[in-house]
Amino acid sequence: MDVLRPPLIRIGGRVYRKNLIQEQPFPHEEEEEFCAAGPSECADEPCDAFVVEETERGFQSRLEVPSPLYKYIIGKKGETKKRLETETRTSISIPKPGVEGEIVITGQQRSGVVSARTRLEVLLDSFRRRQPFTHFLSLPLNQPAIQQSFLHFREEVLHKCSKDHGVSSSLFQNPAKLHLTIGTLVLLNEQEIQRACDLLQQCKEDFVDKITGGQPLTVEVAGVEYMNDDPAMTDVLYAKVHMKDGSDR
Repeated sequence: MDVLRPPLIRIGGRVYRKNLIQEQPFPHEEEEEFCAAGPSECADEPCDAFVVEETERGFQSRLEVPSPLYKYIIGKKGETKKRLETETRTSISIPKPGVEGEIVITGQQRSGVVSARTRLEVLLDSFRRRQPFTHFLSLPLNQPAIQQSFLHFREEVLHKCSKDHGVSSSLFQNPAKLHLTIGTLVLLNEQEIQRACDLLQQCKEDFVDKITGGQPLTVEVAGVEYMNDDPAMTDVLYAKVHMKDGSDR
């Protein structure tokens, strides 16, 4: 790792540097530890990215976290949670396993609550990136005309390349499932699924409708590309898609 160019994590419109040197891997993922910035590094940071409420006993901040991520905050034998609480002088309340709810951070000092909240967000972002994808966005491309062209392409490839190593009918997608993948998502509870749906609808209204003018976009599916630098180690083949009019819409 180049210490002068550490990985950057973007949370709530702000950018944090991640110090990988302090990470200590454990045999099992659910027992992994994570060392974020110490309290002195976060204490003076403004908390405009989230809300810190003043209460009769001090300050508190609430954080929505999917229940599958609780274990990473708790850590091996509760060590991660205890360390965060000790170093930031806060108390971190976590719902019971499997119960969706808010994590509540409380403390006497506002700076401690801000520090604990920031470190939790960095920790959660790190482990969220390691979760397997749960959903993917796609546009269906299984219209009859496309299916027929795809089947013709498959027959031609199998006929011309039947003697080549690794070429078989198993390479080809089920014609009924042809689609154009837009992106992949990690959505860990119903609230995140609903939020994603709302954002997609907003995206359609704010961007897609303006780009398309309410009219379909005509695209051309032609050519094949592979997802690997070494063709001999290819796992995925995919078709290339272009705008018919040559634009970048």
